[in-house]
Amino acid sequence: MHINGLCFNLEVEMPAADLIPVMDPPPGERFVRYVGDRIRFVLRDSEGRVLPDGWEGRLRTTIGRATQLRKEIIMAHSRGVSPGGIAWRDIPMRRRADHWEVELWLTEPGFFKAKAYVIDPRGWQHWPEGPDVGISVHPNEYRTANTIYCAFPRLFGPKKQLMFAKPDPLDKQIDELEKQGYTVIPPSGKLRELKAYLGHIITTLGCRILHLLPITPTPTTYARFGRFGSPYASIDLVGIDPSLIEFDRRTTGVDQFMELAGEVHARGGRLFLDLAINHTGWESTLMRDHPEWFQRTSEGTFKSPGAWGVIWEDLVELKHDNVALWDELVEVFLTWCRRGVDGFRCDAGYKVPVNAWQYIIACVQEEFPNTVFLLEGLGGPWETTELLLTEGGMQWAYSELFQNYSGPQVAWYLDYALRQSQRVGVYVHYAETHDNNRLALGGKQWSLLRVRLCGLTSVGGAFGFTCGVEWLAKEKIDVHDMTGLAWGNPDNIVAELAALNRLLSEHPCFFDGAELVRLSPHDSPVYILRRVSADRQHCVLVVVNTDVDHEHTITLDQEKIREGWLPNVELLGQPLPSLKVDGGRIVITVPPGWAGCLSNQPLSNISCGDEYRRKRAVSAWALSCAASIFGPENVHVDDPFALCDLVDHQPAAFLSALTALKGPVDLGALANIMQKFRSLESYPSVVVWQVRDTNRVLMVPVGFWLMIEDTTPFRVTLDSTVFEHPIHLESVRTRAGFICSVVAPGVPARIRLLLERYESDVKKKEAEVLVVDPVLALPTVYTKLDPDSLVLLTNGRGGMSRMRVDLGRVLSKYDCVLGANFSGLYPTDPHIICSRLRAWVNADGFLSQLSIHNLIDFRPGPPAVWRFIANAGDGRRVEVQLIASMIPET
Repeated sequence: MHINGLCFNLEVEMPAADLIPVMDPPPGERFVRYVGDRIRFVLRDSEGRVLPDGWEGRLRTTIGRATQLRKEIIMAHSRGVSPGGIAWRDIPMRRRADHWEVELWLTEPGFFKAKAYVIDPRGWQHWPEGPDVGISVHPNEYRTANTIYCAFPRLFGPKKQLMFAKPDPLDKQIDELEKQGYTVIPPSGKLRELKAYLGHIITTLGCRILHLLPITPTPTTYARFGRFGSPYASIDLVGIDPSLIEFDRRTTGVDQFMELAGEVHARGGRLFLDLAINHTGWESTLMRDHPEWFQRTSEGTFKSPGAWGVIWEDLVELKHDNVALWDELVEVFLTWCRRGVDGFRCDAGYKVPVNAWQYIIACVQEEFPNTVFLLEGLGGPWETTELLLTEGGMQWAYSELFQNYSGPQVAWYLDYALRQSQRVGVYVHYAETHDNNRLALGGKQWSLLRVRLCGLTSVGGAFGFTCGVEWLAKEKIDVHDMTGLAWGNPDNIVAELAALNRLLSEHPCFFDGAELVRLSPHDSPVYILRRVSADRQHCVLVVVNTDVDHEHTITLDQEKIREGWLPNVELLGQPLPSLKVDGGRIVITVPPGWAGCLSNQPLSNISCGDEYRRKRAVSAWALSCAASIFGPENVHVDDPFALCDLVDHQPAAFLSALTALKGPVDLGALANIMQKFRSLESYPSVVVWQVRDTNRVLMVPVGFWLMIEDTTPFRVTLDSTVFEHPIHLESVRTRAGFICSVVAPGVPARIRLLLERYESDVKKKEAEVLVVDPVLALPTVYTKLDPDSLVLLTNGRGGMSRMRVDLGRVLSKYDCVLGANFSGLYPTDPHIICSRLRAWVNADGFLSQLSIHNLIDFRPGPPAVWRFIANAGDGRRVEVQLIASMIPET
């Protein structure tokens, strides 16, 4: 080899048949999983040969490093530091005859990457061709029953029962006043009025997620469009529109919002908030303080955003090229999370750069890791949606099923959406949004067809509809005005929606991990989806005739459904369509506009949603605790339900066993150690806080588990100066009660504990936890002195001296210089011989009382030693030492 006139002789010895690695899953693949799931990686030779000696398989991954991954993102964007790869690590793979393998439990939400490779005996690395595998891990709480009720709070006011609220009888008078420069804004619905209907939304309909359209202040006198102004033209991203607040001398608007959030949580629901960070209204606080953060046209005017050829003139578009803006938006999201919001609908989120979302979501999930971000990407490229759901850190995105109607359209779009829901993030089927015409304009049957189509083809039950759909409201929602909800309309679909939501919530074929396969031809007007539960025990057929005018017949091979499977019940309570079995084929004649779910057994026989979610929550909690100590690669548990059974009755013993365990986690070792703690053979490394501890300071040794236990569901916030940010936890329901846990910090600390309990109403408690280090000796000298601190001296036979550090101070009937026990056989009530000691010093005629005011230090002893400084005049001082001790019984 010749380089610039220099000659090199390079000899590289290559083996004749180097191993060419192939990986399963293939490089570049994407997966959606949940906290408490696991993923398996296999690496083998491309030709299937036996593995050569001396070769090692490794997995390079960010799994198990969510905190480091977020910090890497934050540092890269906020400090201009290139990502240093601090979240990446290598995990050894187990060697088998013809492959290497490793199985990892997923115990943290986030988007993680992984790729396996081999190292030969020379130390050279051999990688499979292709990019990293990506795994989007969603919070365990969102496995199932993700039914969404979209509420526009303004509409829950005096006109909600109207089918049509426009035109208003007062429109002419109001128009006349506004021509003269007056501003007239009619009454709005209130947050408390919406709260009054949570029983209808969550209990009756069975919707678990309440999605609020924006509640921030809207324009009133300046750049207001429409009678009310649009909630999307926010003038303060953390404010609450005063029109939504009920006048109350005891509460603020934030208080009333938190009342709503607390009630949603008390009913087992989740609260999502619509938040637009692509734009604000004119003269918003952000625009006033930072006009440089907004886009301008070439003429120098502020730019308004738009989509579908429409420009929204009441909005001003933000310019996301400044991390300072991102920091401002991070605080906006965190503020709402601290008020009780569980997730966000990100309006026009595709218009915000991916790196901005990466930074914002990483910052938010540092404090609230279970926050869900729902992308409204309608009008944007599908590739952008896929990127935001993976690299961007989001979890959910709007589906476009609502604008696909014919059989071929539905089949084509669902093929895409269902595939992506299992790869990049869940596509949520909104049957109707606030931007669309009302379903009821097409009639009751059309409404039922569309909501059933969206619900029955959803992933994890992630489907939604807008307030009023259940009442067959016909007036299109106008975000600038007031429209009717037809609330209480006797002709409604409340019962049908409740039945649909109950099916999605309770049937295993609608849980996470279900297999979804289209059986109908792509051009058929009848759409048929086979759903098989993750455990392969149950199967249903979703049947939808997209033609509202004609019945259609479709023939299916029975073996493609399931061997021996024959439907005999429709799970939404409808009569079965015409069914015939003919030589291994099932012939179904579907009525016009019919949508249903066919099964071979009724829902009552297999309803298991609540218990499934409970066991999954317990196992996810246990796996997360184990992985936090040993790492996910050292948690060798085959069955999460068996783990749940092990810890269900004794969660505290489980935590103690984790601390005592020396090697990898497996059920056998855990069970043996837990038995020792149950039989009190070992001292538990867990301190349990209960509501009865509210009025006392609970002490926890450093590094011990702090477990919070209650008889009702709760959420808790732990805050301390030693934490980077507050820790927010939600209880899981075990057989022993509702619990959550955290490892106490490794240094002494005071922790403020804020508990929100969900009983018949929401109750809040506040307490203090003191983290102490039992290894460190108590200080021998105190220079920062609390005058109320106690000195306790004893003599071994019940006598005592109980004095305050502030000499002569008495705060209790038990305070004394000398308390005697007159019985030499057993303790009795002490007899106070001397209750108070007060002393003065005379230094050259200058009298000084010995008290906390001239105490320079104190040693608790025994003996206890006070050191005072007394004034001797002319700038002179004298030191006085007072020593107190009890003579022990001899």
